[in-house]
Amino acid sequence: MLRMVERDHLTVRSELPLLNKVQQWFEQFCLKYLCQRGWTENQLYRLNLALAEGFTNAVRHAHEALPPETTIDIEVSLWIDRMEIRIWDHGQPFNPDAIAEPKPGTPQEGGYGWFLLRRLTDRVVYERSADERNCLLIIEYSRQ
Repeated sequence: MLRMVERDHLTVRSELPLLNKVQQWFEQFCLKYLCQRGWTENQLYRLNLALAEGFTNAVRHAHEALPPETTIDIEVSLWIDRMEIRIWDHGQPFNPDAIAEPKPGTPQEGGYGWFLLRRLTDRVVYERSADERNCLLIIEYSRQ
């Protein structure tokens, strides 16, 4: 059975300016644990971009009608074979499969975030947790 190597957690208010803090926290985790395990700069860049997209989606969409004091929880877990990022928000449940994928050359309002997330990482999963929060799970597998 594969085991977890490291885990960290961050809770922030639902405010876009805190994206910088979120990304710095993630970069510190990566510098400390991923670089010496053979993860490439390209993988780390794509994961950081996916984290930024997930966080900003939670702030802009899930928490749009909620006060900025509403928290967003983020957890990173490093396993022997993969990295998992979980982003929990307090928004209403939704169905990401109902979001139409953008078609090249056709203007579309919205939906680009999910399209981008699915292209940046190996797997993206949306779940509604038992405590009635949304959980975005982002997974990237090690290339070793």
